[in-house]
Amino acid sequence: MAGGVTEFGEAFAGSGTEAAHLNTILGLKGGPVEIAWSTALATPREGHAGFVVVAQPNKPVQPMTLFVNKAMIASERHATLTWGAAQLGVASGVLDAVADGVISNPTDCLLIAAVWVDPSAEDADLVYEFNRAATRASLERGAEQPDIEALLDVRDAPINGYYIPPSLR
Repeated sequence: MAGGVTEFGEAFAGSGTEAAHLNTILGLKGGPVEIAWSTALATPREGHAGFVVVAQPNKPVQPMTLFVNKAMIASERHATLTWGAAQLGVASGVLDAVADGVISNPTDCLLIAAVWVDPSAEDADLVYEFNRAATRASLERGAEQPDIEALLDVRDAPINGYYIPPSLR
C-alpha cells in the first residue's frame, strides 16, 4: 500500500456461470477499513455472512481477509461453491498478490473481498481458478492509479460479462 491510502479494486475473470466478479478494499489496520471489516463480520444478514478467508483450516491469509458473498446463498451446492472453491480461490489470489509484491505489508492491512458466485455455477475447479485470478487482478488494479484517459476512451463502448448494448452487438 502506497502511503497508507485505501485501495479499491475490481476484476472479472472467466466465463459462463463460473465466472468470478470481485471487488476489493484494502486498508491499514486502525483506519476506516478496519471499522468496515469489523462491522461486516459482526452483522451477518440472511443469506450473507462474512467470514475470514483461510488458506487451510486455522491458517488465515495475510492480510486478514473478510469474504463477503454478493449473491444470496441459494442452495446447498451454491453454499459449497461459495464457502469452498470461491473462498480458496480468494485465499490463493491474496497470497499470489503478497508473493508478487502487490501487497508489501500484509500484516499491517485488512482486506474486504466482495465475491460473486452465480447460484447456477457447477464446476468447482473453474470457480476456484476464476476467483483466484480475479482476486489477484483486483488487488493489482487497486494498487494502481486509474488511467482516466483509457476509461474515457471506452465511455461510448461499455460492456461487461452480462450485457452488451445493442449498438455494440
